[in-house]
Amino acid sequence: MPLNTDRFLADLDTVRRIGAYKTGVHRPTFSADDIESRRWLAGRMEEAGLDVTIDGIGNVFGRHRGPGPHLLSGSHIETQNYAGWLDGVLGVIGALELARAGLPVDVCAYCDEEAHWGDFIGSRSLIGEFSEADLDAARNRYTGEPLRPALEAVGLAGRKRITIDPARYKGALEMHIEQGTQLENAGLRIGVVTGIVAIRQFRITITGQQDHTGGTTMRERRDAGLTAVRLLGMLDHEFPRVCAERSVWTTGRIALEPNAPMIIPGRAEIVFSFRDLSVDVMDRMEDCLRRVVAESNRRERCPAVLEEIGRSEAAICDPGIVKAFSAAAESLCPGAWQAMPSGAIHDSQILARKLPVGMLFVPSIGGISHHWSEDTKREDLIMGMKVLEEGARRFLAS
Repeated sequence: MPLNTDRFLADLDTVRRIGAYKTGVHRPTFSADDIESRRWLAGRMEEAGLDVTIDGIGNVFGRHRGPGPHLLSGSHIETQNYAGWLDGVLGVIGALELARAGLPVDVCAYCDEEAHWGDFIGSRSLIGEFSEADLDAARNRYTGEPLRPALEAVGLAGRKRITIDPARYKGALEMHIEQGTQLENAGLRIGVVTGIVAIRQFRITITGQQDHTGGTTMRERRDAGLTAVRLLGMLDHEFPRVCAERSVWTTGRIALEPNAPMIIPGRAEIVFSFRDLSVDVMDRMEDCLRRVVAESNRRERCPAVLEEIGRSEAAICDPGIVKAFSAAAESLCPGAWQAMPSGAIHDSQILARKLPVGMLFVPSIGGISHHWSEDTKREDLIMGMKVLEEGARRFLAS
């Protein structure tokens, strides 16, 4: 069956209307709009001849009925709050179109990649790494609501959770928007992903002395807020000495206590993270972080304590999939593609623990994502779909 890019675009346009917000979408996991989109997707999968299940964690899984070797393909269908219309869903509808074009593909919308209820609960469950204890512990990151009652409220409680058999699959594919400016700035149309970066996240707690802003002299003060600012300035100065070209680092949270205008902060908490594909680079950055904290403690009146709170390892994409995608890109848009790492994390990073994985990127206009103005040119969406299909066929034939 031939690839139908008009049908592919029409489905993207249909699902963007479910939970529409301005030009984007607000469809958080297990909201009414999210459940509507999952049921809509299940219907489209059934029309494509797949055996469909919405499982006990919310994964929408369409199983190919024919012989293999099989591919697993998909992404996520929920969104960040008040965010874009392509992040995630592009890979889901692209996978569905692969199945409709006759490829031996199991299609999955992995639940909650956007972490409303935890870290990759859908894909972790799919590979057997999300236990019942994990489910009990999961909470909504905005409200603190437990996950189990939420599953019951949307009719998923008691359903079996699907666990894949890795032996069924030759590999797993995911198409996604870039969520950055590298392709657009270079005038390119396709990114063949070489790997998904590692992330290390740390909490830095600084202890000072809460006191009155008027009665306490500058000489006497132990201002945790000023120590935090100076420490972060030192990190921003030192990290470029040890990082690589695509390394990034982020101060995602600074919290002062008591956070009042007329009180000297007695405590500051920083959440700091960094990303790169190379283990050596990550190790250098971590070493630099530890040295900066030690130097801060040498200089400052307010001691800082460093605590690691999160670590995900890099996932290197399968060389066979990279080769197939590269050949497909060169065939369909010669000279208008590049190999590149993914600076964002995706479900493919979880699936890589069990399967060979590969990803394709299409450009993001202005690099914007996680915002309702996120967009990609329709001709780039079509090119991404064509390269995904051609790459899948080449990989299956290899």
